[in-house]
Amino acid sequence: MKQKWLISSSDPQAVHKLALEMAIPPAIARVLMNRGLPDKQAIEKFFSPSIQDIFDPFLMTDMASAVERLGQAILHREKILIFGDYDVDGTTATSLLYLVLREIGLETAFYIPDREREGYGLSQLGIDYALSIGVSLVITCDCGISAFDTISYANANKIDVIVTDHHEPGEKLPDALAILDPKREDDNYPFKELCGVGVAFKLLQGFHIANNLQMENLYRHLDLVAIGTAADIVPILGENRILVAKGLEYLNGSQKIGLQALLKVSGFDNKTMNVVNIVFGLAPRLNAAGRLGEASRAVYLLSSFNREEAFELANLLEQENRNRQSIERDTIDSAILQLNASHDLDSDKILILSDTNWHHGVIGIVASKLKELYNRPV
Repeated sequence: MKQKWLISSSDPQAVHKLALEMAIPPAIARVLMNRGLPDKQAIEKFFSPSIQDIFDPFLMTDMASAVERLGQAILHREKILIFGDYDVDGTTATSLLYLVLREIGLETAFYIPDREREGYGLSQLGIDYALSIGVSLVITCDCGISAFDTISYANANKIDVIVTDHHEPGEKLPDALAILDPKREDDNYPFKELCGVGVAFKLLQGFHIANNLQMENLYRHLDLVAIGTAADIVPILGENRILVAKGLEYLNGSQKIGLQALLKVSGFDNKTMNVVNIVFGLAPRLNAAGRLGEASRAVYLLSSFNREEAFELANLLEQENRNRQSIERDTIDSAILQLNASHDLDSDKILILSDTNWHHGVIGIVASKLKELYNRPV
């Protein structure tokens, strides 16, 4: 299918003025303006992001309620369950909350649903697990915005739920104690493109501010925020750019035993990590845990304090990723054979393929690759 380039235009005078002010070639000035950086201040913030420029978390709707409920949990020595999604965004958010909340004195457990058995989102099995271990507060990561029935089930069993999510909500919201999601219609938070781990970080930031805790104790966990944000392919602009930039600094000197093991096994232990390394190096290995088995293994790795255990888990994820690659290649070959036998590529606008033998954990990747290959929905 033919593709057409759409070239953005800029005011020549504005380009010339910016080029002179920044002492850069006009072509570079034009690119910067076309990417939404119209002046010196915006350009300097883009190239030199500062952690001081992140937004006040209390601008997010329900933040005050969520922070207050966390304070009550500490005061009454309650047990908390963190319920995370099984992708990298969800497992890094779960690890972040798990590590930080334990550090500030909360008895904390986590739960990652089984992809095939439970599917996406807050599950009744997760709430049942919370009940079985005496939990009175559940915090979701990267899910929960559409969990109406499950949150009602939790409420009926006297379990409060704080939702941290970044997906588009429907017309109504579930009856949770607090819902942190910058995409809520009634939310005035200035930056809407946070991913799940970004929203989880804002909750912790709010708690630290409200309780006069040292922010550096939270910032040292930005390595997890950088991994989850890069892996979720959200725009690395605005607040995301700040969190990733600062997070990469911590990642490149990370003291987390699990991350050290993952970097070593992945061949990145002597390299300077960047977003590309995360997306194509670390993320597939962490994702493999949930695609072919239990995603909780990724959380155990990222929150491990045992070097032997960490290397065992990292090697396991390395092998799982190789298995995933093999299954993925076989599935692509099978899908292309089916496609050639069942579709007319000169006329079909949508490609529909199915096979009960294809693994649930890779069909999304395969569909995406076929979409890129044939330039139409799959």
